[in-house]
Amino acid sequence: MNPSTLEVIGALLFAVALIHTFSTKFFERLAHRQPKHAGLWHLLGEVEIVFGFWALVLVLFIFGLQGKQQGTQYLDSRNYTEPLFVFAIMVVAGTRPVLQFARDLVGFAAGALPLPRAMALCFLTLTLVPLLGSVITEPAAMTLAALMLRDGLFQQNVSQRLRYGVVGVLFVNVSIGGTLTPFAAPPVLMVAATWGWDMAYVFGHFGWKAALAVTTNAAVLTLLFSKELRRLGVAAPVGIGPRVPASIVAVQLLFLTGVVVFAHHPPVFLGLFLFFMGFATAYKDHQDRLILREALLVAFFLAGLVVLGGQQQWWLQPALLAMNADAVYWGATALTAITDNAALTYLGSLVPGLSAEFKVALVAGAVTGGGLTVIANAPNPAGFAILRPHFEDQTIHPLGLLLAALPPTLVAACAFRLL
Repeated sequence: MNPSTLEVIGALLFAVALIHTFSTKFFERLAHRQPKHAGLWHLLGEVEIVFGFWALVLVLFIFGLQGKQQGTQYLDSRNYTEPLFVFAIMVVAGTRPVLQFARDLVGFAAGALPLPRAMALCFLTLTLVPLLGSVITEPAAMTLAALMLRDGLFQQNVSQRLRYGVVGVLFVNVSIGGTLTPFAAPPVLMVAATWGWDMAYVFGHFGWKAALAVTTNAAVLTLLFSKELRRLGVAAPVGIGPRVPASIVAVQLLFLTGVVVFAHHPPVFLGLFLFFMGFATAYKDHQDRLILREALLVAFFLAGLVVLGGQQQWWLQPALLAMNADAVYWGATALTAITDNAALTYLGSLVPGLSAEFKVALVAGAVTGGGLTVIANAPNPAGFAILRPHFEDQTIHPLGLLLAALPPTLVAACAFRLL
């Protein structure tokens, strides 16, 4: 490795941003101690702001060291499709008609389970919706599951242990639940075309194992907290108005489908999104508040990660290539916790001559570790933004998330490595 000055600065800023994500409570305390600058400290205390803020610092360094032309060329060279897509899919998936359809689907399935209603709904929200992510994409599945949990389980008087347990399982299950197909999970999507992985290959090497791990994680959590869940009623969703006509639901599902089908073509899915905004305005009586603010914060977070991540290849790629197939699985699982898992697999796709075993181990490790931190998987910030107001101090503490996600991560590791 012979990194340039800018690459070293980029790596240092990336490390500072990681530390910042674990230090948001410090900025919240500063806001109380220094009310004159409370707005700034509250801003820096928002996890979704962290990577965008430090990406701005990196851009200022690029402009200062290399000039305006090099700085703009670097920004233009980044691919912002994923942040734009996550923004669009969060807003479309988070509408009352789509949520009504998802709730009806989960509710119908819950009626067939020999469990108390609250337990059945918790289990299915953490199983059926993440697996549905293999069709509607992981960001859409995360948005739907998080909104259903927010409006159902999290509005009730449940313990913080259960809240963290649910979020840990949700993040892990969404990360692995999109691997039944080659187009829904970002880490798989990044390599599927390059390595010639079709539907059968992905399902045979990842999908059925992921489905088993998702079901196991949700079942274990439901059993561990069965006493608490049995005491709960089935809460009426907060903020949900009268039922939406089937015709409106059908149209918005078509918009959702269109955004998913053209997920890699921003001009198309953003055009569909603008038409959706017009439709939602025309039939606003059948809509709740669109989650534009939450989606914009998540898109800002991911765009910042894209900008900062572009300076990390010099140390990430050699670190991966120094491992054998067994080591790369655990290495990818650990590295995913401190960087986006799709970035890891993308770097692997740039290297020629990798063995089939190495490729499978890299992707499996990347999706296994996708629930450990908020930055590990692209959909995580969406779930974080939706659910964090329902935690103490209105934040999901990174260490709490890590500890909660470790057990389901180990279950996923056993499924991918032992089966």
